[in-house]
Amino acid sequence: MANYQLQISVSKSLYDRIREAAGRSNVPTAVWVREAIEERLEREVRGSSEEALDAMSKLGAPTADIDDMIAQIASGRA
Repeated sequence: MANYQLQISVSKSLYDRIREAAGRSNVPTAVWVREAIEERLEREVRGSSEEALDAMSKLGAPTADIDDMIAQIASGRA
């Protein structure tokens, strides 16, 4: 896996806050920043999924208990 370097500029106060948070987590600052970025990206993906589910629920399509639906599908194949 290739690694890429990302350089960003932050204010001193943000830098200090990041270093303090990394210290509390007992990890290097770079590790803390990478984990924070990953966490934010994951939240965005979850948010997109939740938006999609909300949109689907607004369709008013028929739904049922998953076990009932599977039984209905299976009975249609018999």
